[in-house]
Amino acid sequence: MALPSTISTAQALVGEGLPATLITQASDAHPKPQGHKFTYGTAGLRTKADTLDSTCFRVGLIGALRSKKLGGKTIGLMVTASHNPVEDNGVKMVDPRGEMLESSWEPFCTAIANAETSDELVASLEKLVAHFKVDLSAPASVVVGYDTRPSCQTLVKAIIDGLSAMGAQTIDAGLKTTPQLHYLVKCLNTQGTDEAYGEPTEEGYYKKLANAYIKLVSGKGESAPLTVDCANGVGAPALLNLTKYIPAEHLSVRALRTATSSPNELNHGCGADFVKTNQCLPAGYDKEDVKAGERMCSFDGDADRIVFYYLKGPAGAKESFRLLDGDKIASLAADYLSELVKVAGIDLELGCVQTAYANGSSTKYLKQRVPVTCTPTGVKHLHHAAESYDIGVYFEANGHGTILFSASAQRKIREASPGSPAAQGALEQLSALVDLINQTVGDALSDMLLVEVILRARQWGPEEWDGAYEDLPNKILKVNVKDRFLFKTEDAERRLTSPAGLQDKIDEVVGKYKDARSFVRPSGTEDCVRVYAECAIASELTPLATSVSKLVAEYA
Repeated sequence: MALPSTISTAQALVGEGLPATLITQASDAHPKPQGHKFTYGTAGLRTKADTLDSTCFRVGLIGALRSKKLGGKTIGLMVTASHNPVEDNGVKMVDPRGEMLESSWEPFCTAIANAETSDELVASLEKLVAHFKVDLSAPASVVVGYDTRPSCQTLVKAIIDGLSAMGAQTIDAGLKTTPQLHYLVKCLNTQGTDEAYGEPTEEGYYKKLANAYIKLVSGKGESAPLTVDCANGVGAPALLNLTKYIPAEHLSVRALRTATSSPNELNHGCGADFVKTNQCLPAGYDKEDVKAGERMCSFDGDADRIVFYYLKGPAGAKESFRLLDGDKIASLAADYLSELVKVAGIDLELGCVQTAYANGSSTKYLKQRVPVTCTPTGVKHLHHAAESYDIGVYFEANGHGTILFSASAQRKIREASPGSPAAQGALEQLSALVDLINQTVGDALSDMLLVEVILRARQWGPEEWDGAYEDLPNKILKVNVKDRFLFKTEDAERRLTSPAGLQDKIDEVVGKYKDARSFVRPSGTEDCVRVYAECAIASELTPLATSVSKLVAEYA
């Protein structure tokens, strides 16, 4: 499955400046809706799909300029709203190594998205060009992917109009999971170099994961089928395609919630966010003949998150449900990798990166085994912190995460001289894990295979995995406020500096409960703040969370 051929684009005259006439003409066909304010954040731009036409056109312009700034390296544009409902959509940029857009560009993206007229748009683009010293005569290359939302086709057309106005070479990658687009971007920019990441096609993606997985599980016997909730999203066809490359004795899956032809079913009563937020099975699973002890997992709508779970009793009993979220995945992976490094006899620093949302029990468990870093919420913060380790494990509690192997770590793994057969085996496993893990971004398919590898190696079921530690009871509440920007944080978002006096009041409340913790942080996309609370005694959780929420409302 090769990428589609490039789309021919209008060749803009960029030698003497921006192609203002082409931009203005194209912009007039994509007017900004009045009264709407857009913000480019960690997840890009995300809102109701019917307001995004002008924004997608403008992101096309910015994507071309980003590529020009980087000498023609390929930039990615992904149209998705991840776990959001089907009426939402969004767009985000992917930098050449498969990472998120450099954060210094985000304020310019926001300003350009909010320019009210075509003339203001050109002026905003000129500011970006001047600030970053973009060579407008440089070539531009952009690859575009999208998920299953019905609004994607219109929004992709708007993006391509923006790219055409800038004279960019455009590669339409078609329907892709978000991690697949990140993979393609890195492959396109590294092919033919010593750092070549893989074959820059969807088939190349499946082959890389499948070959590594087969190496890791061969000879370890068969395991019971894994039930996968595909969130009725793009992860469904991706999972089906992946299984074509892996023999059934190595991976047996039962794929559920695969209705991509029914758009309104996307993330509806299913998916990783639904399961994590509601702490329950996907809706209707009681009719799917799921059994106690069965391994189950859920992707989100664009397949960049995954959470696992199982039942300890009947499907209809809420107390039977046991969640194995991003914290549990991080603990499983960090523990296993640290054992492999030790057996391999190589000197590598392995660490784990979490946010304030990580359950306190997971943090305690990890700190007894590996160094732990806490960062502000957002993948870009986690990813950057993970790069400081030879092997950096990062997962958000919501199930988004991956593992990074530094260049020096990969070299040590390749060049090490094993001192025993056990060390040889550990090195071979580490080498295969480097290929199995999508190091560009969290990837539900890759992370699913990683967990399967570890459980198979340890001959564990979900109960043994779950038994590593017991989560503290926790919950997240949303409090609507007039101005979320009143709330300012420090210490990796664990404490408030504003409004004045509120943190002291929160500390007073938290002090009343055993092993309690609570923090408040503003949403990145809407006028609300989120209150996280956890404590040792389940019956005290609601009073704790409610008390802090009331304080927030008083100070808002």
